[in-house]
Amino acid sequence: MTILAYGINHKTADISLRERIAFSASEIQSALTRLIGSEKNINEAAILSTCNRTEVYCATTQSHENAVKNWLASDRQIIQYELDQASYTLWEKDAASHIMRVASGLDSQIVGEPQIMGQVKTAYELARAAGTLGTELNVLSDLSLRVAKRIRTETEIGNHPVSIAYAAVTMAQQIFTDIKKTRVLLIGAGKTIELVATHMQSAGVKSVDIANRTISNAARIALKTGGSALKLSQINEKLHRYDIVISSTGSTLPILGKGAVEKACRQRRHKPIFMVDIAVPRDIEPEVQTLSDVYLYSIDDLTEVIDENISNRTKAAEKAEQLIHEGTLSYEKELRVRSSQDLMSRLREGAGRQRDAEVAKALLRIESGSNPEQVI
Repeated sequence: MTILAYGINHKTADISLRERIAFSASEIQSALTRLIGSEKNINEAAILSTCNRTEVYCATTQSHENAVKNWLASDRQIIQYELDQASYTLWEKDAASHIMRVASGLDSQIVGEPQIMGQVKTAYELARAAGTLGTELNVLSDLSLRVAKRIRTETEIGNHPVSIAYAAVTMAQQIFTDIKKTRVLLIGAGKTIELVATHMQSAGVKSVDIANRTISNAARIALKTGGSALKLSQINEKLHRYDIVISSTGSTLPILGKGAVEKACRQRRHKPIFMVDIAVPRDIEPEVQTLSDVYLYSIDDLTEVIDENISNRTKAAEKAEQLIHEGTLSYEKELRVRSSQDLMSRLREGAGRQRDAEVAKALLRIESGSNPEQVI
């Protein structure tokens, strides 16, 4: 048996194919049961399915390479030719190297993104719960997650934000010693604001208030963040309550003026406010940055940070690739050790059988009257 990795990702397939072949978390265990049940030559299996990839990892032999391909096409009702055009097949050390790169974020759309390691871990846990994670995949799972943790610890691959939303939250963490204790207001209800809200929650912020022109859209996001929904007309009177304000709307005119922010600073007794204006045109008057108690950043400021951080991540990725190489060598060594152990076990079993056979023949000769010393 050997490890096979088969699948598609954001590099090989567009979203229209990826979404058709994807598995939800609730589907994976039953899918694994179907795979193992229908393909007798596949002893172990795990499925990793995210917005950017769907990959099947299994223990099988190279003579049964098409089994996984055929099953996936059939299960997802995809024409085999269409799947073949976008898929890749990796064996043994190449499969091991690949899953290590995936788990560490080196194979992600945004290099170094942190969510993927947890998604890989969950994929293994779902396989274990389904009873499809055996000796081969256990070795691979332990090693790949261990290498991914080393990369997170020993390189700066994930230390530099490379998305507008993540950069905004990271900068806020640099200004406030404990962001968990801050009060946050997000203005707008688009995808960027939703992503900022998600990052805020990941950073430990307990509640995030949402202000938007359409109150129902604000309420939809606030329900997820544990905060309150506000109308845009309520911002000025409540602005002094917030330590962090991040805005991204489609308004053609500023939503926050210098006067309103200055008043809020006085009410806060000059306790600092961190503001990020992601909108174009801007939501916050540029003159606000002249206030001594306000840290105001525009989308251009964040873009400069992101460009620099992409460069930093590229450098960190070089060191990470070395750790991947070391991890692959460790995997190969583990396979050799296990192969040697199997060989020794077979030798011992063979020697034991030969011994028992010789003893049985000797006993028969002794029972038939032969001289015991000569028999021995």
